[in-house]
Amino acid sequence: MVYHFYMQTVITLQPLLHKDHNQIAIGFNYNTDVKNHIRLLKGICWSQTHKTFYIANTTQNKKKLYLHLKEKKWFIDYSALKLSVQTITHKATSVNPLNLPKLNDDTKENVERYKRWMQQKRLSSNTIATYAEVTLQFLRYLQLKGQQQITGRLIETFNYEYIVAPGKSISYQNQCINGIKKYLEYTQQAIDPLIIDRPRKAKNLPEVLSTHDIKSILDHTKNIKHKTLLALLYSGGLRIGEAINLRLSDIDSKRMLIHIKMAKGKKDRYTLLSPLFLQLLRDYYLLYKPKNYLFEGQNGQQYTSSSAQQVLKKALSLAKITGKRITLHTLRHSFATHLLESGTDLRYIQTLLGHSSPKTTMIYTHVSEHRLQKIKNPFDSL
Repeated sequence: MVYHFYMQTVITLQPLLHKDHNQIAIGFNYNTDVKNHIRLLKGICWSQTHKTFYIANTTQNKKKLYLHLKEKKWFIDYSALKLSVQTITHKATSVNPLNLPKLNDDTKENVERYKRWMQQKRLSSNTIATYAEVTLQFLRYLQLKGQQQITGRLIETFNYEYIVAPGKSISYQNQCINGIKKYLEYTQQAIDPLIIDRPRKAKNLPEVLSTHDIKSILDHTKNIKHKTLLALLYSGGLRIGEAINLRLSDIDSKRMLIHIKMAKGKKDRYTLLSPLFLQLLRDYYLLYKPKNYLFEGQNGQQYTSSSAQQVLKKALSLAKITGKRITLHTLRHSFATHLLESGTDLRYIQTLLGHSSPKTTMIYTHVSEHRLQKIKNPFDSL
């Protein structure tokens, strides 16, 4: 977190275990100056799971990170890392306060079988990866406690000691509970009812870019593949996973539609194919000639979401768009909001986005500037 203690910005550095690797979490409340300065440091990543910036926990990175933050004369709370200011050396510490042991080979193989079982259940690749990761941490916790039998009580203590006490996010807590429940289904184990309150996520309104910002982002993206990908996310309202899974045959230029197959919830849908975007797509195809996926990385492999995020990050920097936490999903939010502001019926927007419930789509009524501007303020009637 960033605190203001006698008007000085304080940043906390904390140990983090992310995807079974030791990391340093950089905690702060939203602050544009801090965020932009942190992003300048090579090796910095963003964790959607933990909602924090992080960097690999190495001696070199600790020193590099500390010196980089001190350039701004911010106060750094490094107590969790046991950092020595005088020598800028760091004692070897485990990023996991519980010091979870490594899994034995039998348990590792069991986790792999669990992943294959979820694949047979046709869970999405992202869900499988998340459930396997959180289950792995829970099984390490069992080893730490010297237990083999899973009980409701052990799950409750894991929830507190591994998630709540270290201050992990609500999203991560819910992912852990869901992953463990799915593992119990896999192992066909019955346990006592869990006494765990499922915390509700904060209902934050989505960030939305203006049409001017969208145009600026595309104008500052010179690589035609990168520009086409970002344009697709906005013009079709796609999730990044849907975009990188698209194949050439999914573009229906006769009907001017894009066929999204096996999207979230295993649902197919159609979305809009913009004539202007189609011309950009044709220019991109003539230059790159992708063979399988619409967007391919090196050696014809499927393009990755992390590469796409880096593309957006660079475009935002060149366009000098700051002050908001913009992600690839922001382009989808902007697509929906701009449709609503242009008078498109909410039911059509729901269909284009693939929302199961109209309640999900209703959130865009709260961020539509045009609708808000039409409301007469009672103060003006005084």
